[in-house]
Amino acid sequence: MSTQPDQRRQLSEFLRSRRERLTPGEVGLPPTGRRRTPGLRREELALLAGISATWYTYLEQGRKIRASEQVLNALAVALRLDRPERDHLLQLAGHTPATEAEEREPLTAEAGAVPLLLQPNPAYIIGGNYDVLSHNQAAHELFPGLVTGADRPANFARWVFLEPVARDVLVDWEPEARGLLGRLRTLAARHCGDARYTRLIEELNEGSPQVRDWWPQYEVQARHSGRKRLRHPQRGAVEYAYTAFHLAEQPEQTLVVYADSGEPPTGAQP
Repeated sequence: MSTQPDQRRQLSEFLRSRRERLTPGEVGLPPTGRRRTPGLRREELALLAGISATWYTYLEQGRKIRASEQVLNALAVALRLDRPERDHLLQLAGHTPATEAEEREPLTAEAGAVPLLLQPNPAYIIGGNYDVLSHNQAAHELFPGLVTGADRPANFARWVFLEPVARDVLVDWEPEARGLLGRLRTLAARHCGDARYTRLIEELNEGSPQVRDWWPQYEVQARHSGRKRLRHPQRGAVEYAYTAFHLAEQPEQTLVVYADSGEPPTGAQP
């Protein structure tokens, strides 16, 4: 699969951001005195990956060249990428088929009814771009302002960054928001050029100074289960365990279910 100009630009910026975060000492290279720019030099990274410095420079410059999966894996090792970052690198380099753009993600009636069955546990189904496709009353109460009944669908990323109440509900707002942005970037790379993603990212950049600061840092993250501290409207700060399930019909659609972990949150104020 050939890469598009926007993909090549993103690949260039991603490689540069990851190269600049490493120091010679971290990868076993001797210090070479004062450096004008942060991180490794292109020649040093190429040496670590076992590839031509000229060829790597072309790749980072966004030129129209085809990188093999073997070379990309060597770069991932040299750059010390984790699994989501490696997958993101491969995606940008054209080694995963792009999905066709859709204006709205279809949701089957059977899947849409699942959150209702999980009451009183807060539950919702989100699409790949974080549109809220279905939710129950408990989720409506726990995340006020998430579903407003407007013409456009509710969107969890838009709520986190642009809805002021989100900073009160998410007790640890900054790490939660940074993680969500990393997951959105990972998903957007699979849908390069899809207007659902480009419009959302443009809106977040326009409305959130944090997104403008964090987006160029190229953090990527896979969706996962875990724990988070949320401020319940009646109970105050509560630590929830949450689990994410991918739908069989649409793997990028995710059912997210929250349950009180039964443990008092540390450091949280009611």
